[in-house]
Amino acid sequence: MSPVLPRLVATDLDGTLVGADGLVSVRTASVLRSVDALGVPVVFVTARPLRWMGDIWPHVGRHSLAIVSNGAILYDVGAGRVSDITGIEPAVGAEILADLRVALPEAGLGLEYVAGLHRTALYVSDEVPDPSVVDDLTGDWLGPVAKMLVKDSSMPAEELRTRVAQVVGDRATPTWSVPGLVEISAVGVTKAWRLRSVCEELGVPAAEVVAFGDMPNDLEMLRWAGVSYAMANGHDSVRATARFVAPANTDDGVAQVLEELYGL
Repeated sequence: MSPVLPRLVATDLDGTLVGADGLVSVRTASVLRSVDALGVPVVFVTARPLRWMGDIWPHVGRHSLAIVSNGAILYDVGAGRVSDITGIEPAVGAEILADLRVALPEAGLGLEYVAGLHRTALYVSDEVPDPSVVDDLTGDWLGPVAKMLVKDSSMPAEELRTRVAQVVGDRATPTWSVPGLVEISAVGVTKAWRLRSVCEELGVPAAEVVAFGDMPNDLEMLRWAGVSYAMANGHDSVRATARFVAPANTDDGVAQVLEELYGL
């Protein structure tokens, strides 16, 4: 009996689908079009904020959906609008923010809204040009926050993650994809949580999903999907969790696996 092909592909972007330049290669773009033509949705599931997605939108298929900000935002690309945001509510977030200031006085803090990043002066932005707003973050919030961000170079990355998790407790969901940065979402909001919701709407069970990722913020998604691939360049914990290992992102690893799976 021939194996059942996955009915949906879920893939992280940075370190997974895209190359070192953060862009979709010619080979990968061709494979994405071919898979979409087969009627198989390829859903991008990323920690990136909306403003970092401009070069990626042309590669979203006919299903028109993308999951950004670690699951907090579901975006309808065709309509050009946010379909849903499940963010940290201001009352809860303000408490967490105050506690982080006390516990980590050297940390830079940020609030990722749909419209952009507001950050303290200690939060060093690496965006060029930098569109963020420098603020002390103690005023009224603009609405639900997709992610709270914590940066601190005064301590080892592992210690930072541990201390942030202790401060946050069960009030929110911390994760990470880059050393020295902790990303905090609303309670229960993860890539896996949002992907599960999308798949339910599309009528695709977990057993018929193939997922790709490279960092700890992908772990729950890889555990949930029926078939999972860690990238060869991925974090040790991800390679230990996924069922299979794909070639590195710089070698178009996702494209290579999809070519083999779908006979492209």
